[in-house]
Amino acid sequence: MSEMDKGNKLFEEFPPVSTQEWEEKIVKDLKGADYERKLVWRTNEGFNVRPYYRQEDLDKVKYLDGTPQEFPFVRGNKIEKNSWFVRQDIEADDLKKANEKAVTLLSKGVNSFGFVVNKDATFTKDDIATLLNNLPLAEIEVNFVAGYAAKSLASALNEYLSDKVSLHGSLGFDPIMDFVKTGKITPSNTLDNIVEIVKNTRELSNFRCLSVRGDVVENAGSSIVQELGFSLAVANEYMASLTEAGISSDVAAKAIKFQFATGSNYFMEIAKVRAARLLWANIAKQYNPKDDASCIANIHAVTSDWNKTIYDPYVNMLRTQTEAMSSILGGVDSMTVKSFNAAYEKPTEFSERIARNQQLLLKEESHFDKVVDPGAGSYYIETLTDNIAEQAWKLFLEVEEKGGFIAAFKAGFVQNIVNETAQKRDMDIANRKENFLGVNQFPNFNEHIEKELNSELFKRKCCEDYCDCTKDDCDCDAEPLIKYRGAMAIEAIRYKTDIFAKNNKRPLAFMLTIGNLTMRKARAQFACNFFAVAGFDVQDNNGFDTIEEGMKTAQEAKADIIVICSSDDEYVAYAPAVKNQARKAITVVAGFPKAIIDDLKANGLEHFIHVKSNLIDTLTGFQKELGI
Repeated sequence: MSEMDKGNKLFEEFPPVSTQEWEEKIVKDLKGADYERKLVWRTNEGFNVRPYYRQEDLDKVKYLDGTPQEFPFVRGNKIEKNSWFVRQDIEADDLKKANEKAVTLLSKGVNSFGFVVNKDATFTKDDIATLLNNLPLAEIEVNFVAGYAAKSLASALNEYLSDKVSLHGSLGFDPIMDFVKTGKITPSNTLDNIVEIVKNTRELSNFRCLSVRGDVVENAGSSIVQELGFSLAVANEYMASLTEAGISSDVAAKAIKFQFATGSNYFMEIAKVRAARLLWANIAKQYNPKDDASCIANIHAVTSDWNKTIYDPYVNMLRTQTEAMSSILGGVDSMTVKSFNAAYEKPTEFSERIARNQQLLLKEESHFDKVVDPGAGSYYIETLTDNIAEQAWKLFLEVEEKGGFIAAFKAGFVQNIVNETAQKRDMDIANRKENFLGVNQFPNFNEHIEKELNSELFKRKCCEDYCDCTKDDCDCDAEPLIKYRGAMAIEAIRYKTDIFAKNNKRPLAFMLTIGNLTMRKARAQFACNFFAVAGFDVQDNNGFDTIEEGMKTAQEAKADIIVICSSDDEYVAYAPAVKNQARKAITVVAGFPKAIIDDLKANGLEHFIHVKSNLIDTLTGFQKELGI
C-alpha cells in the first residue's frame, strides 16, 4: 500500500463536516450570545474576519493556480529558496567611516547596506569609490537614503560602475512621499527629476532608483489597506510620468522599489506583501511591458515606528521579531529590523547587534529561507490576501478617479482617510481595545524614567512644526501626513509623573480591598494596572475585614488615591463610608455599578474606573487633581 493510500485510509475515519454543521455547533456553544459580536473581527481594513475559513472560501480567489515566478507573482519571484537581503542602515556623513563600518558588518551577517547621506550633498566618482571600497558588489545590495542628492548620486554611480559589475540596490528617491511628509512642492521633489535619474541609472541592472515609501503612510497611523492602496497610486504616478517622457514601461517598472512598514498584525502583514505583488503586477501589465518579469514588485520591509514604545522598550524586540517574521514569510526582497531603542535614542552597538541577529536567527536557525511562500494554500492567509487586495484596489481606483495621487493629496483626500483611521486607533489605544504591552496594558510597576528626555519624543506634531507657516497664514501646498507613535499620548502622561516625582512624592494609589474575594481581587488587579499606566505607585492588599481597618492602613501609607475594590452589591455600604473618611485622598470606585450609580454619585462619589474608561482623559484628570 502506498503512503498516499495509507493517508486516505486514515482520513476515512473522520467523516466530512459541512459548514452548516460547524455553524450549528458554534451557535449552540455560544448559548445565545451574539455570533457577530463575539466571533467576528471588525478590522480597520474595510472587511470583517470570520472565526474560521474552509476550502469553499477560496472558490472565488482567482490566482491560486499560480506558481512562484509566474504572473501575477502573488507567490513571488523565488523558485528555490526564500532568500532576502539582511539590511542595516549606516549614517554616511563621513564616507570613509561609513565604508569601514560596512566592511565590518559584512562579517556579522549583513549583506545589504542603506547609506544615509546628506540630502543636499553632491557626489563624485571618487566619493562612490571611497564609500564602496572593498565591498563585494556582486554579492551584496547597496542602497541610499538620499533625498535630492539622488540626482548627484545617480550620475556618480553611473560613472563609477561603467566598467564594473552590475549592482543590486536602490537610490531611495521618492519625491511624492517627500511632498507628503512636508506638504510643500519644491524643486527637489517635483516629478521633473525622476526622468533624469532613471536615464542615468538605466544601464545599472538590478538597481532601482525610485522608492515608494509606503512606510510614510503607515507611520502616520494608517491601516494596512491604506498603506498599500496609496503606495500603488504613487507608483502608478511614477509609471505614467516616465512612460509619457518616452521611457519604456520595462525600464520604468524596473526602476521602482516599494518600501513598506510592517506592523504587529501578523497574518495581515503576510497577506499585505502577497497582495502588493498581485496588484502591482496587474497595474504594471497595463503599460504593456515586453517582459512579464518587469511586473514583479521589488519590496523592502522595515519594522514600523508607529507601534514602538519608550517605556518597557525591550518589548520592542518582540514586536520587531514578529514583524520580521511576517515580512519574510510574505516574501520580501530585503528587510530592515530597527533597533529596539530607536524610538528614543541613537541605536547603540548592542541594540544594532540584536536587530541584525533577529534576522539571522530566522535565516540560519529557523530556516525561513528554505520554503518559498509558506502561506500558500492557507485558507486564512489566502482569504486575507484576497480581501486586502480587493479593498486596496478600490482605494487605488478612488484615487485615480480624483486625478491621481498628487491631485488627491492636494485635495486633502489622502489625509482625511488616514487621519480618520489614526484617530480611531488613538481612541482604541485610550480605551485599551488596541493594546501596547508595557504602556496601556500591563505596565512595569517599577519602571521610571529619571533622566531628562527631549519633550519632542512625546509631542504629537502638526503642520506648523514642519514649516514656518501658521494656521492663519499657511503657504503649504497641502497638509502633510505627520509621523507619530501610537503610544505617545499615554507615555506623555507617565513621563509627566516621572518628572514630577523627581522633586515630589510620587502619587500612591491604595487598593482598599474588602468583601467578595473574587471581585475584590479582580478589580484590584485591574486598578493597579490602570494607575501604574500613569506612573503612580500602587499598593495592593490581601483584604480588610472592615472599612476602618482599610482606611487606617491607607492613611499610614499616605495614600493619595484610595480605590475601593469590592462587588457591585457591597458598594452601597462600603463606597460612601470610604468617601466620608478619605480626608484629602481621592476616592475611586473600581467598576461601574450601573444599578446604584446615581446613589453613589449622590453620596459624593464621582470617580469610577472600568474597562470602558478612557485612559488618557481619566488619568490626566487625576494628575490635575493631584497638582502634577
